[in-house]
Formats: sequence, C-alpha cells, structure tokens
Amino acid sequence: MSEQLRQDMACEGLLRCFHGLTKLDEECFLALVEADEPLTVDEVADAVDRERSTAYRAVQRLLQTGFVGKDQVNYDEGGYYHVYSPTDPSQIADDMRRLLNDWYAKMGQLIQAFEDKYEQPEPASPAVES
Repeated sequence: MSEQLRQDMACEGLLRCFHGLTKLDEECFLALVEADEPLTVDEVADAVDRERSTAYRAVQRLLQTGFVGKDQVNYDEGGYYHVYSPTDPSQIADDMRRLLNDWYAKMGQLIQAFEDKYEQPEPASPAVES
C-alpha cells in the first residue's frame, strides 16, 4: 500500500486499484466510453485489437464490477445479441467512495485490534514507604 501511495496514479488506475482489473480491462472500458453507441463484444475486440474471447472475458469482468451495463437487442426475425455501454461515471465514483469508506473503517478496526493486542501494560510504580 505504501508503494501505491508513492507512485503517480491516473484516474484510470483506480479500476485496477479498487477492482483488480487488468490493463486490457481498462482498454476495453475506454473503448466503450469513447464509442458513440453501445458496442458488441466483437466491436470491443476490434477496438482493442484482441481476439473475441479475450475481449469477452474483459467485458465480463467490467460487467461484474458494475463498470458496464448489458442490453439485449432483438432481431425482427428472431434471435438476439448483446451490446455493452459504460455505467454512469457518477455511479461508479459513488461505488468506489463506498468501497473506500468500508475499507477505511475496516483498516481502522484492524489497527485498533493491533494496538489492543500488542500494547505493553504500564509498569506498576513502586510503593512509597513513609
């Protein structure tokens, strides 16, 4: 953690820091953000120059973390496909704030438990005789 605090971090680095996402996940998220409309996995794969299966796994990780949403588009003659779009940035930011606050509270409890466990008792002062 001290190493992370020392390094320069761009806002996109929060994706990795908070959710353990990869560089490819970030690239896929950026492709979705920069698109004028929701994208299919094939379109995301083309945008990041990766195989469809690789892009699919990245999009699924983004979906699991809530960074993207998925919609179903139906064909007139039957069948469907899915398209993906980024979640509203303010919602993502609120989620990260909530995670950070939960983490901060947990770390505070662990630090207090450490202090309670390892605090040395004050030595008893010698009795003064008169």
